[in-house]
Amino acid sequence: MKLELLKRKKIFKKGGFHTNPNVGWQIIVVVAVGIVAAFFASGFYLFIETNNSLEAPEFADKEEVNVRERTRLEKVMNYFSEQEQKSLEIINSPAQVVDPSR
Repeated sequence: MKLELLKRKKIFKKGGFHTNPNVGWQIIVVVAVGIVAAFFASGFYLFIETNNSLEAPEFADKEEVNVRERTRLEKVMNYFSEQEQKSLEIINSPAQVVDPSR
């Protein structure tokens, strides 16, 4: 008669302790996908909030704004007309360089 109560069983497999590397990669991929999804969701949320908060400003006195814009436009137009005059003077003026072959 054999008594199995007192005997120890070997529970270790031959070849040593090995881990499954697929589990580690699966965890890394799941975490990366989660981070990308979180960044996408937060970016989309910020886009929606910014888009809703941007509206054209309301001015109290629109006539004053129009006068300011008109004066600024007139200054810009004067500047460009002066530049055009200077360009035409440069194009129409004779060359200052004397030809050495003559």
